[in-house]
Amino acid sequence: MTQHLGHAGTAVAPDPAGPRTDRTGWWRDAVIYQVYPRSFADGDGDGMGDLPGVRSRLPYLAALGVDAVWLSPFYASPQADGGYDVTDYRAVDPRFGELADAAALIEDAHRLGLRVIVDIVPNHSSDRHEWFRRALDEGPGSPARARYHFRPGRGEDGELPPNDWESVFGGPAWTRVKNPDGTDGEWYLHLFAPEQPDFDWEHPAVRDEFRTVLRFWLDMGVDGFRIDVAHGLIKAPGLPDAGHGGQLRLLGNARLPFFDQDGVHEIYRDWRRVLEEYPGERIGVAEAWTPNSERTALYVREDELHQAFNFHYLQTGWDSGALRDVVTESLEAMRPVGAPATWVLSNHDVVRHRTRLGGGLPRARAAALLMLALPGSAYVYQGEELGLPEVAELPDEARQDPSFFRDNGQDGLRDGCRVPLPWERDGSSYGFGTGGSWLPQPDGWGELSVAAQTGDPDSTLELYRTALRLRREHPALGAGESVEWLPAPDGVLAFRRGDFVCTANTGGRPAELHGITGQLLLASGPYDGEGPLPADTTAWWSAAGGSGSGTGTVTGSATGSAAGAATGSGA
Repeated sequence: MTQHLGHAGTAVAPDPAGPRTDRTGWWRDAVIYQVYPRSFADGDGDGMGDLPGVRSRLPYLAALGVDAVWLSPFYASPQADGGYDVTDYRAVDPRFGELADAAALIEDAHRLGLRVIVDIVPNHSSDRHEWFRRALDEGPGSPARARYHFRPGRGEDGELPPNDWESVFGGPAWTRVKNPDGTDGEWYLHLFAPEQPDFDWEHPAVRDEFRTVLRFWLDMGVDGFRIDVAHGLIKAPGLPDAGHGGQLRLLGNARLPFFDQDGVHEIYRDWRRVLEEYPGERIGVAEAWTPNSERTALYVREDELHQAFNFHYLQTGWDSGALRDVVTESLEAMRPVGAPATWVLSNHDVVRHRTRLGGGLPRARAAALLMLALPGSAYVYQGEELGLPEVAELPDEARQDPSFFRDNGQDGLRDGCRVPLPWERDGSSYGFGTGGSWLPQPDGWGELSVAAQTGDPDSTLELYRTALRLRREHPALGAGESVEWLPAPDGVLAFRRGDFVCTANTGGRPAELHGITGQLLLASGPYDGEGPLPADTTAWWSAAGGSGSGTGTVTGSATGSAAGAATGSGA
């Protein structure tokens, strides 16, 4: 099934070195934009986004000011879980295009100064993967079954699952199969949907296969990989019981026998050696749910991966004390291993932060400016720069999230953050494509579109464009490993980075600012730098005196285009 790169259309295979910038350590302060391909842009009018659609919108992302694009899976897949059930890791699913489209996208991105990160899904395959089909056909004890976790059941007739592990999507993490002769057979492990059987990473063939997959895409010119379920590849020896139900509630809060086992780190040390075979600073990014920041830091030691998602920050509410704690903890955990902290507010698996944080658009805008001011790398999920809310009112018959159809798993409402983007004010899918959209878009979606917001200085889109420009231009922003916390009233977060100061009012009323001298650079809402900082507002200041001054009062007013842009509270 593996595709081969040909001469389809105008696609040209890129030079693996790629036309990148010369800046070293680029990932340390990169702003990385997540594209969920089926919902970003539809190039062929079938109602589902695809790689040609993404390619056509790359100039928009370059103009936005991001450094890299992360593409969620576009591999050959039955789409039982939005492409995270892969049948061929070296092929593009026909829904999204073909291999030549991926090559052309990478080439165009590099020409625009954008790096490309692709998802890789190593914890599990599709149940239609050639290896798994062979495992079913060859039966118990076969070499093919050793590449997955097949086990006999418990109980008198093997009618019970091998252990008490629960699927993230609800129900047991085991499904029983039929033997080739039709009798009841063994069980196989799937920590997610039954269509996603877990690989056994103790098997050398699995490790060899994924080394070749990495090299295949590195040869195509990709700049790195986001590793799905990076914490899940190794299971505790003997697959012991967890010992209790409600295991999903412990995800990210406690170690479980199927997640965050120490054996995963040997795998990522091996992958790091593969990445370093290639020029241009190729990177690995861990999606690792761990109990604390210290455990997360283990994934980004010097000889392992380059970044790990900061889910602890994502899960923190809009509270100054809680935010200060998680920022401090995150920076302190990363410092000993020399890795950058990462910051994220939304992605394809969680409720959009405009809705999740409460407080509507003003709070979402304030949270965005706070995130972009922190030292390290930031992730932006498609549409958050438009201020898109979660689409909660989707008819049941339109939903496609597999956990929606199962009990006791995730809430099954991930479709609400995956509704296709609005590009134009009007049209059957607001510019997403010519053939409608695979999930229904709400009325009024066009008023949040790129076309509606472009050029409006009060829009959320222009706020992001201005913030990203200032982040690139201001020498105190971007990479770093610490902040200097400043005295602030209750509900306000204030910190200094060199001659830059960020103040964020998470409280419900305006707050007087004291102890800071500076000129307003940018505010997330209506604020000219004079008087109290409004509720749900973040302000960026060019501070006088540099690090450690911490004296005076904010008396400067907004001047110049940087301060005058995007200080309203529009779309």
